Amino acid sequence: MFPLTSRYANIEIAQLDLGQGRTVNYLRRRFVPQPDRFVPLLEHVVVEGDRLDNITARYLGDPEQFWRVADANGAMRPEELTQTPGRRLRITLPEGIAVAPNG
Repeated sequence: MFPLTSRYANIEIAQLDLGQGRTVNYLRRRFVPQPDRFVPLLEHVVVEGDRLDNITARYLGDPEQFWRVADANGAMRPEELTQTPGRRLRITLPEGIAVAPNG
C-alpha cells in the first residue's frame, strides 16, 4: 500500500467492523523509535533558513525522507529540528541497518 521508503511501509493495516457488512481499514499506530536504535553516519549543524527536506535531499538523496532524520533525533514535530541554528542533527542509517556500508 505504501512505498518501501515511506514511514508507513511496515505498519500493519487493521480492519474495524462497523456492522451491517461495513468495514473500515486503518493503519495501526506508528511509534517513533528510540534514537539509540539508529547507527549514526554524520551530523548536520543547523543554520538559519535550513529546511528538513533540503537537509535530507542533501544527505539522503530524497527530500521525502525527512521523517528518517526526525526519527533519528527523537522528534515528534519535525519542524522543530531546524528552528534553532547551531543544533546538531544526527543523520543515520535506516532503522534496522546496523553497519555502515564499507565500514
